Amino acid sequence: MTDINAEIIVVDNNSQDDSCAMVKELFPEILLIENHENTGFSKGNNIGVTRAKGEYVCILNPDTVIAEDVFSTAISFIDAKESVGIVGCRLIDGRGVFLPESKRNIPTPMVSFKKIFASGDLYYANHLKEKEVGEVPVLVGAFMMMKKKVYDELKGFDEDYFMYGEDIDLSYRALKKGLKNYYIGAVTCIHFKGESTPKNKIYRQRFYDAMRIFYRKHFKRNILLDAMVSIGSKMMPLFDSEKKGSTYTDKEEIIFDNNEMTFKEIITAFEEQSGAFKINPKNANFIIGSSSSKSKGEIRVAE
Repeated sequence: MTDINAEIIVVDNNSQDDSCAMVKELFPEILLIENHENTGFSKGNNIGVTRAKGEYVCILNPDTVIAEDVFSTAISFIDAKESVGIVGCRLIDGRGVFLPESKRNIPTPMVSFKKIFASGDLYYANHLKEKEVGEVPVLVGAFMMMKKKVYDELKGFDEDYFMYGEDIDLSYRALKKGLKNYYIGAVTCIHFKGESTPKNKIYRQRFYDAMRIFYRKHFKRNILLDAMVSIGSKMMPLFDSEKKGSTYTDKEEIIFDNNEMTFKEIITAFEEQSGAFKINPKNANFIIGSSSSKSKGEIRVAE
């Protein structure tokens, strides 16, 4: 990130650990906003963006790893296009596996119904391959980059969503404004997933409740479809609770040292093979990683 003039804003939603103390000690140049309650993803990001001074903003989850040239690449892409809304990238999990939610379609009532009861093929924007570049309807909130004036014109994230669904809503509102959302499959970031909240029954209920908010906000009310969405949102958490996240269980781990490799080189290594990967950040005495996209990863501190 040394090639651009940028600021980093961290919004802490009342963490119960020593996260804020760590940021203050190790990264005193970062603007840290400490909320005294968990305001949720939407409001937390909106608070952060109001303090942003730059021409561009990037919404970035805390459980992501990005390459050194990601922001300059995204800015150049936005500047070369007209009527750009939001730009996203290709995301992989902590095992190097592509995350299909990187590019999605609008979850219309029919698409949502098929995802709940049949297949999720229509839910994902499969008209583009994972490493292609092109327009997509919906991007994921783990990485969303846009001009700040676009964020402001859209009035940011809808704070009716506490967590989940707000990225779909923002993407859809950008389209309704006549803007175009782009997926840049040539840029890859790691999204460990499962770090903001465990994939438990509460998570699943929040996710499907968010889908109900989106449907009721953007689509014409219909008694039959209302009933289907309501039933689906109540049933799927029960079905999902029986599913287990796939975890890489090999006893061997590959540790990438950021003192010797750039993050871009590490991400490329993640892409080229799947496995139990961990990262040792530069000048750190710990390693981080996650071998499951459905449960929390870990930080191991050197003795």
